[in-house]
Amino acid sequence: MASQAEKIEIENIVSPGHKYRVDRVKYEAMREALLAVLPPATPGLTVAEAMERLLPLLPQDLFPEGAKAGWWLKAVQLDLEAKGTIKRDASKPLRLHKKT
Repeated sequence: MASQAEKIEIENIVSPGHKYRVDRVKYEAMREALLAVLPPATPGLTVAEAMERLLPLLPQDLFPEGAKAGWWLKAVQLDLEAKGTIKRDASKPLRLHKKT
């Protein structure tokens, strides 16, 4: 398992070309949980629905009582959108699904 101090670079679809360094272990835990709950096609889930479903999947030692999960969800969401792994629908509220 990667150490807590190990960092990885992530992207942000809103700021193309910019990279951000974040904790690898927390990123990977959130990424795994988010991809586990997102459906493969539309209509997808709202961010609130995704958060509700992924919270039980997160390790308590990394996200005690869901602490900071909202920030990590948004960071992972924007990175996965930039990489083309997930897609947002042009809807209100915003809905996400895996890219097929």
